[in-house]
Amino acid sequence: MPNTARWAATLTLTATAVCGPLTGSALAAPTAAPATLYAPSALVLTVGHGQQAATVTPERAVTLNCAPTASGSHPDAPDACAELRAVGGDLDALSYQEGVMCTKLYNPVLVTVQGVWQGKRVDYQRTFANECVKNSYGTAVFEF
Repeated sequence: MPNTARWAATLTLTATAVCGPLTGSALAAPTAAPATLYAPSALVLTVGHGQQAATVTPERAVTLNCAPTASGSHPDAPDACAELRAVGGDLDALSYQEGVMCTKLYNPVLVTVQGVWQGKRVDYQRTFANECVKNSYGTAVFEF
């Protein structure tokens, strides 16, 4: 057997021995998704004085990440995430706290929330009559 044929046979057998097991695993059926995967929940909340997002300059902004654990620059991320989980991420479902006394002074406060909640896009805005009224909704979510 010529020297070139010997080298070709050796390389072929080596490639088959090394790469053979790799091709079998690449063709295997996919397994169940690992338990560490989660739908992302990351929001940016802003607040400013005014009525319409187009004309309001945000005065404060915070981030809120709720998956896999509560984090971000929100001052009470764990409670805010717990409240959002309790209402399935529906910001309109956050309820007014009973017994909170606010003045009737009209100084509109606009809150915007943008991002993703459990993999779904969120684009929310709400105008409250004043800061006190804003803080009375959702106890922790809008308090920043």
